[in-house]
Amino acid sequence: MAAFRRAREMGADAVELDVRRTRDGVLVVHHDPHLPSASGAQPICELDVREVPAHVPMLGAAFDACDGMWVNVEIKNDPNEPGFAADDDIADEVIAHLLARGTDERWLISCFRIETVDRCHALAPQIRTAWLTGPVPPGTPELLVEHGHVALHPWVLMLDRATVERCHAAGLEVNTWTCDDPVRIAELIEWGVDGICTNVPDAAREVTVRQAAAGRG
Repeated sequence: MAAFRRAREMGADAVELDVRRTRDGVLVVHHDPHLPSASGAQPICELDVREVPAHVPMLGAAFDACDGMWVNVEIKNDPNEPGFAADDDIADEVIAHLLARGTDERWLISCFRIETVDRCHALAPQIRTAWLTGPVPPGTPELLVEHGHVALHPWVLMLDRATVERCHAAGLEVNTWTCDDPVRIAELIEWGVDGICTNVPDAAREVTVRQAAAGRG
């Protein structure tokens, strides 16, 4: 929570956060599928929310801490991790939560599982959706347009300028993850990347301002 508030103070436009579900169906924000405990790592999906440590926020509280920014909501639904929902019903719960807040323009939903992203778009096409990737498979821009999504979220080490250009030609945004190197950030801005996930928003903001002043972004 403190990190989300600090991101706003440092000039971030948005925050990216990861959503998982507890055993009793509460949506919480945590990157890893497990939490450390005295008896070893425990899957979040096997804990009731009252058993989750206080530093792991519920989704609504995290959104409140991100007030003033838009939020990239990554749904964690990996077949290789505990808590995987083969029927993608976690998408139903995330969408219901977002719709209840009544600010559709604040959200951009992403997931590595394209079926989960498709489910979100089918439930609420007015909320923006994106596909997270490592390598970018051939035909990705055409696939995303066909499925109604607005953006590609590729791993920065697998991203090249040609991919950015193909996505833009198809009307898609490109938001890459995760880059903390100012030199690389400057290159990405020059390529026309729309968003950069970073752990150093203040440094990224400085590069953005410098690039804009130089007419390169």
